[in-house]
Amino acid sequence: MKTEVTYLAGGCFWGMEDLLRKLPGVLKTEVGYMGGNTQNATYNEVKTGTTNHAETVKVEFNPDQLSFENLLLYFFKIHDPTTLNRQGNDIGTQYRSEIFFTSEEQKETAAKVIARVDKSGAWGKPAATVVAKAPEFWSAEGYHQDYLLKNPDGYTCHFVRKVDF
Repeated sequence: MKTEVTYLAGGCFWGMEDLLRKLPGVLKTEVGYMGGNTQNATYNEVKTGTTNHAETVKVEFNPDQLSFENLLLYFFKIHDPTTLNRQGNDIGTQYRSEIFFTSEEQKETAAKVIARVDKSGAWGKPAATVVAKAPEFWSAEGYHQDYLLKNPDGYTCHFVRKVDF
């Protein structure tokens, strides 16, 4: 079986992970921190907004079941890509919208999908989503992994929007 990995940041990683793991073709998810300047980042550091890390979901998927394009189209339905450094009540650079690509093909696909989302006008304004080469991923603490499975009444600002691109 083929597998591919990408990293998606779109606000609080609890809600993102919960929705992404349910998508057919997603094999595994893990939450962590990416894109900042602190080695071995921890939640207590990242939540201050001073590390420049984004709360990120590592997504392992089967590209024969789920194309990267379709994964990204779903990603753009489960968070608001137009809000800079914010999702719902969560505010700060750690809640930004960012796609961390692992191949040139992913980079090209991300640019095409963002253009498609923007052209659709579905969000009313352009995406603020950044596309960057995947740097080192720092796994979040164990209590953050599968958080909404462990805490079904836990906080999330993520849901699938009825938008078309």
